[in-house]
Amino acid sequence: MTTDATGIGTESGTGAGTEHDGGIVTDHDRGIHGYHHQKAEHLKRLRRIEGQIRGLQRMVDEDVYCIDILTQVSASTKALQSFALQLLEEHLRHCVADAAVKGGDEIDAKVEEATKAIARMLRT
Repeated sequence: MTTDATGIGTESGTGAGTEHDGGIVTDHDRGIHGYHHQKAEHLKRLRRIEGQIRGLQRMVDEDVYCIDILTQVSASTKALQSFALQLLEEHLRHCVADAAVKGGDEIDAKVEEATKAIARMLRT
């Protein structure tokens, strides 16, 4: 367990809440998002995807064969989908779990929000 600047203890990396002044305080309450602990890895991954997109621009500029470009589009799309799935998993483990700990209407709102995000991902 670690203690943050406010003196509130948290379980490292779990998003677990602690009782403080009669209420549960979680990482989510402190503005820490589910992807926070993997932020450097996510940024590295996004930079790699950005490089793939730049590669697509070069391919078009250099008049590369259509099918070769489409192959790279597919690879870039898969990379973005994989990133989105990881981010969704972290959202479920952190934000939705946080709402479940707190109970009440917030859990219903977070589940609905996640469901809509999944529906958007399926449409792409």
